[in-house]
Amino acid sequence: MIAADRAADKCEVHIFEKGKTVGRKFLVAGKGGFNLTNRATGAELLAHYTKHPLIRRALEKFGTEETRRYFADLGIPTFIGSSGRVFPERGIKPVQVLQALKKRLRAKGVVFHLRHEFVGFTEDMRPRLNGGDITITPEADAYVFALGGASWSVTGSTGDWLAHFAEKSIPVLPFAPSNCGVNVDWSPAFREKYAGQPLKNVAVTCRDKTVKGEVMISEYGLEGNAIYPLSPQIRESLRRGETPILHFDFKTQNSENQLLTKISGKKITPKNYGYLFNLNKSHLAFLKQFTTKEDYLSPQKFIVKIKKLPVPVRDLRPIEEAISVVGGIDLSAVTEDFALRAHPHLYVIGEMLNWDAPTGGFLLQGCFSTAVRGAEGILGE
Repeated sequence: MIAADRAADKCEVHIFEKGKTVGRKFLVAGKGGFNLTNRATGAELLAHYTKHPLIRRALEKFGTEETRRYFADLGIPTFIGSSGRVFPERGIKPVQVLQALKKRLRAKGVVFHLRHEFVGFTEDMRPRLNGGDITITPEADAYVFALGGASWSVTGSTGDWLAHFAEKSIPVLPFAPSNCGVNVDWSPAFREKYAGQPLKNVAVTCRDKTVKGEVMISEYGLEGNAIYPLSPQIRESLRRGETPILHFDFKTQNSENQLLTKISGKKITPKNYGYLFNLNKSHLAFLKQFTTKEDYLSPQKFIVKIKKLPVPVRDLRPIEEAISVVGGIDLSAVTEDFALRAHPHLYVIGEMLNWDAPTGGFLLQGCFSTAVRGAEGILGE
């Protein structure tokens, strides 16, 4: 829709939607707190995304500040939350944001065609759309595909389109989960007692990345805002045939030496750990899951585990549970303005492209940025 808005300044634009209404995924995304973008700019913003020049240039051209101005122009003022996420001002609901965008598009003459599903290509690489009773091929100078990834299938993002592109020898990559929980092997007793319990104020490291936040213990393993951003590092370990290891730091404000000072000259037993190190029952039980008896009984060795507890991960949760995915159209297949190199009248934007970013407004921002760049490519800008 944002691509349509930009292109409609100079073009006749038609939007074909496979559902009975547009923007369903946009509305679902708002149920958990409708963060449109993030306050990050410049190098801080780019650091959250797949390191690829096409993604970088799209974000540099239309970044978070441009997004905030865009929505302000729609009559949707925003504010920055304590976490850096950017939200519509309080009292503005996701449906109101969507309505404002639809109103803008209709004012520019954009025509909506609902219940038209993409079902493949013609011989001359034009999209075939199933409109129920008939299959049509709209005549146009350029086509922009925004078919989504493969997460949240309830909103229509099934990823079925991938096969149609692959059939035409367009370079694609299989979808894989991102921003999702991980499977960890618990003892039955631990799972029964602690599933649903949070581990607050921890830092989790995988490979070269550390994230601070909260982790939730689940029946299958771990989830939460300190786990989801580590999906790329976990995927990389799995790709290499390695067991991904998460290293937990339960006392981010204290060094190992500071903790050792606390026990200097004292007779310490495990029953004192909770009080002495300010660890609750969930912390202690979690530490015990991945600590040998010898290390647990030794205060000095236990402190090492407090600061760097290795937790092996079996694998990532399935795509259906993931917030986002990687895979789709290989970035090598598109030009700087996201037209297919082999078929320059076809543009692909948003989650269809193989890029990755964490939650917190970055996923929507990436979609907005690629949308604007694609539309500008059509306009020759």
